[in-house]
Amino acid sequence: MERYKEIERLIMTSHRSKLWTKFIKAIKEYELIKENDKICVCVSGGKDSMVLAKLFQELHRHTEFDFDVEYVVMNPGYNPENLQKIKDNLEILNIPAEIFDTDIFDVANSTEKNPCYLCARMRRGHLYAIAKRKGCNKIALGHHFDDVIETTLMGMLNSGNFQTMLPKLHSDNFEGMELIRPLYFVREKDIIAFSKAAGLEFIRCACRFTENIAKNEVEDVTSQRYQTKLLIEALEKRNPNVVNNIFKSAENINLNMVLGYKKDGEKHSFLDNYDRNN
Repeated sequence: MERYKEIERLIMTSHRSKLWTKFIKAIKEYELIKENDKICVCVSGGKDSMVLAKLFQELHRHTEFDFDVEYVVMNPGYNPENLQKIKDNLEILNIPAEIFDTDIFDVANSTEKNPCYLCARMRRGHLYAIAKRKGCNKIALGHHFDDVIETTLMGMLNSGNFQTMLPKLHSDNFEGMELIRPLYFVREKDIIAFSKAAGLEFIRCACRFTENIAKNEVEDVTSQRYQTKLLIEALEKRNPNVVNNIFKSAENINLNMVLGYKKDGEKHSFLDNYDRNN
C-alpha cells in the first residue's frame, strides 16, 4: 500500500474520532461549506494545515454534495530547507498544491517597526488575492481548538478585551470572500499524535525569527502565546474541563451582567439601560 493511502487509513480508523469526526462536526455545526463552494485550502507547511488538506481530500472524495477545492502554498520566502520539506510532505501526502512565491519576508524584515504585524497582513492579502484569482469564494485555514482558546485568553490577559476566533467570517476587503476554520473543534495534541503515528515531520516555523529558535530546538519563551500555552497547561492539570469552559464562555455571554460591550464599532455601557430596568 502506498504511504499516502496508509496515512489516509489512519485518519479514517484509529484517529477518526479525534480528527475526522470533529472536522465534520465543525463543518456541519457552523455551516462552513455549502454546495457549489470553491474552497482555497491554505497549506503553510506546518502540521495543522497539512492535516487540514488531507481531511479536505477525504471530504471531497466522500461528500454528499458538490464543491471544489484548490490547494495552495503561499511561499513568503522560506529558506531552501523549509521549502523542500514542504514539497517533500506534499508528495508524501499526495496533496496537489500549487506553490506561489512572494517576497513577503524580505519586505517585512526591512522595517524595524512591527515586522510580525506587517508580515501577517501581507500574507493575508496575498492569500486572498490568490484565492480570488482561482475563482474561490472561501479560504480554509488550519486554526484549531487550542488556537481559539489561546486567542480568547490572550485578549483578556494582554489587551483587556473579550473576543474569540470565529469559525468563519466575511472578508472586509475582498467582496464575496469568506474565511473558514474547519479544525475549530480539533485539539492540537491530537494533530501531534496523528503526525507521530504517521511518521510525518513538518516545518515548525513560518518566519526567519522563529527559524532561529527552531534551529536551537527551544521555544520562544518570551512570546505571549507560549506563555498562554503554559498557563492553560497548568490550569488543565487542576481542572481538565478548563479549556471547554473557556470555549463555552464565548457562547454564554450574559449582556445583563457585563460592564460594557462593542457592537459594530459602537461602545455600549450597562448604564445605558440601567434605570429603565429598575
